[in-house]
Amino acid sequence: MRFRIVSSKKGKVCSLPCEACYQPHISKIVTSILQGKPVSFVLPAFPGKSPNPSKVLGTLPDMAERYSLVFLNDLCKSIEKIYPPGAHILICSDGRVFSDIIGMKDADITAYQREIDAIITRLDLTNLSTFNLDQLYTGQDFDCMRQELLDVFGQPIALLKEKVRRGANEYASREDREANRMYSGITKFLFEDALFPGQLKSRNEIQKDAKVRAYGVIQRSNAWSNLIAGQFPEHVRLSIHPQTCGDLKLGIRLSAESRITPWHGVALDIGGAITLVKRHEAEKLAAQLINDENGRPDYYKL
Repeated sequence: MRFRIVSSKKGKVCSLPCEACYQPHISKIVTSILQGKPVSFVLPAFPGKSPNPSKVLGTLPDMAERYSLVFLNDLCKSIEKIYPPGAHILICSDGRVFSDIIGMKDADITAYQREIDAIITRLDLTNLSTFNLDQLYTGQDFDCMRQELLDVFGQPIALLKEKVRRGANEYASREDREANRMYSGITKFLFEDALFPGQLKSRNEIQKDAKVRAYGVIQRSNAWSNLIAGQFPEHVRLSIHPQTCGDLKLGIRLSAESRITPWHGVALDIGGAITLVKRHEAEKLAAQLINDENGRPDYYKL
């Protein structure tokens, strides 16, 4: 809970301890404890690098991902000090789910997923593991995987639009408010990712396109969430997005210092302390670009 991210309502955020925030998750945690097993968490994250070159260094994981993965593993290790069996986080990479909508190449998603697994192995991050769409729908092409996911777990976009519309009302249900909040957040991300040097559309055209694509991303994301809930019902659900008090998901940071996700930014070393920023922000500070042992751009140093 120290690293949770909360969506405030009218500027108010609940204080800890908060019984409402604990309630949706405590039974799963208690069940694990009674069985003497690690507490299991599931986190849809690490989809693949943003297609916007002003945010990231390339298409493969770099120090930003390594830093966040170590942070999550250390978080699990810290739980061992309180509860010896500790905790485990299953990272469900969702890049394959909506890569075609947000402008990411499937080949880049494959390479990104493999490198995330390699980092976990290389750094001995034993409290982390991964799951992705490829592992479930083996032997199919990627478009067929995505279509099967929607056929089994998806909802019509018309229904999503109605939820988003209702969610703008102050007295809307929690589910509708969450749909509206998610739509706004994803539209913002899609808009930002499309703003890069060389693109020819106006800001107004990009905004309209982002609003249309956002519904497709939400439809796929919700289908992925439904699949995860069915596959891993005993896991406590984490999210990279802010969550409201008492929500079924716990919003969580991927680093102690920054709200930026590693696939939307770069690592910046400031006197030995790492933070995550967007690439153009590091360059504006005239930070030095550092390559890894293979000569690939890895992070910035100030």
